[in-house]
Amino acid sequence: MKEIIECVPNFSEGRNEETINSIAEAIKNTSECKLLNVEPDKDYNRVVVTFVGTKKGVLEGAINASLVAAEKIDMSQHKGEHPRIGAIDVVPFIPIKNATIEDCVEISKQFGNLIAEKLNIPVYLYEYSATRPERKNLSEIRKGEYEGLPEKLQNPDWYPDFGKPEFNPKLGATVTGCRFFLIAYNVNLKTKDVKIADEIAGIIRESGKPLRDEHGNIVKKDGKTVRVPGKFKAVKAMGVSLEKHGITQVSINLVNYKTTNMHHVFEAVKEEAKKFGVETWGSEIVGLVPLEAILEVGKFYNPNTNDETELINSAIEKLGLSNLAQFKPKEKIIEYLIEE
Repeated sequence: MKEIIECVPNFSEGRNEETINSIAEAIKNTSECKLLNVEPDKDYNRVVVTFVGTKKGVLEGAINASLVAAEKIDMSQHKGEHPRIGAIDVVPFIPIKNATIEDCVEISKQFGNLIAEKLNIPVYLYEYSATRPERKNLSEIRKGEYEGLPEKLQNPDWYPDFGKPEFNPKLGATVTGCRFFLIAYNVNLKTKDVKIADEIAGIIRESGKPLRDEHGNIVKKDGKTVRVPGKFKAVKAMGVSLEKHGITQVSINLVNYKTTNMHHVFEAVKEEAKKFGVETWGSEIVGLVPLEAILEVGKFYNPNTNDETELINSAIEKLGLSNLAQFKPKEKIIEYLIEE
């Protein structure tokens, strides 16, 4: 490909195989596109799809997949552990090779405009594409989720970037934009108490957690919640329950692995979990991961080798990446999947 742009749409369906397969087929059947990974989660009830393409191909692939998702998903019936605002929940574009942030910002705007028009849904721009500072962070746009969207759309501060400020009960809203390569990384805890996972998430994430007084009440100053900063920059996190495994997870987005990588947060979660008398039980990567990020983990745990395979195996072993499902480097490391 003359340029390589990655797209990682998250759709609010993780249980219906026919719907998931139809979304994947829509991408496979788009020219100048290559489907890399499809990763559904039944507890989260969402599927993360990863594909790459040229500027033209990646835009068409995102549109085609979204049209299929819009036909088959009904948000009024949707329940899941993961925050979401719509059927086509978030559609990020990431420059990989011979492409720039500016290229991906433009593609995200084209996508947002087209999908708002075709599906009659509100669309918000985030990260590098954001039109306002308060819209840069995905969690701010998602606040209130699908259920809070009718009220949110009545507030002029939350009118969409594309489409009308009107609630679409079937599809909700969509968020799109350009971002850096994000690693969706979850650390498993041997407890069913999601409050513990939530507490640890508040300790490690950049935004931290609310400050509380000796009575447990949230401290406010000038009407605003006072927050205790978290341990790591470029980290978002929350606690979730994984009922099928009888565990919880600290669900983490590493928005810049060059600032904070997987081994940093894994060791920190282990340390904090011990304070609650809880063990960690490995971790998982949802979607794909850059080779550089995996090698950095390997070097942290096995500093006496430069052999790529040994470093990857060290990372898999020390992070427990195969505990929930086998981690296959040829299927999970993006460089191994992209044909030059």
